[in-house]
Amino acid sequence: MFYYLLKYVLLGPLLRLLFRPRIEGLENVPASGAAIVAGNHLSFSDHFLMPAILRRRITFLAKAEYFTGPGVKGRLTAFFFRSAGQIPVDRSGKEAGQAAIREGLGVLAKDELLGIYPEGTRSHDGRLYKGKVGVAVMALKAGVPVVPCAMIGTFEAQPPGKVIPNIRPVAIRFGKPLDFSRYDGMENEKAVLRAVTDEIMYAILALSEQEYVDQYAAVAKAEQAAEKKKERRFPRAPLT
Repeated sequence: MFYYLLKYVLLGPLLRLLFRPRIEGLENVPASGAAIVAGNHLSFSDHFLMPAILRRRITFLAKAEYFTGPGVKGRLTAFFFRSAGQIPVDRSGKEAGQAAIREGLGVLAKDELLGIYPEGTRSHDGRLYKGKVGVAVMALKAGVPVVPCAMIGTFEAQPPGKVIPNIRPVAIRFGKPLDFSRYDGMENEKAVLRAVTDEIMYAILALSEQEYVDQYAAVAKAEQAAEKKKERRFPRAPLT
């Protein structure tokens, strides 16, 4: 109930007014039945803009930190995500990936739309990073199509660390559904999972026209943080 209140009364109209999203390829999202919508992830705003423009309800696998924040802000955030039907997923530990897959398959088993960001985290620099194979596992196990999606302009509207977004137009593009039925029964083959994931990421890339980095975003973030820490400890001497 709260999901539809947000979508049609409280948040959806406001987002449409502020960001004036240009929608392309909405007809590519199946009108019924289970499907995965796999998109790039540039901004916190992505969580709200895509559901606001879709005709169907979509459930995202959201990081558990959104549900466990401290204080009033943390409780409000948790209430918001739970009320919107989003599912918390613990991304730490060896079982994190399997837990996310179980939750995702549960959504698909109910013939619903599942939203997922194959990169696993927001892009910290606006580029598209290597996808994790969980999306391929779910697509093959559930036997469902994958609709590639590209958010365009949301990085500039709300880059990492910015609480209040810039008011500017954005675009959301949906590509034609990808059918992976040719891989039926091969969901445990690592090479197949990598190939399926790369095909999905290539489709997202073609829609978004981002620069692609063949590295996991989390690894790139960690390397960047380590480099900054090193520079603080050992600042470079000025050239004379």
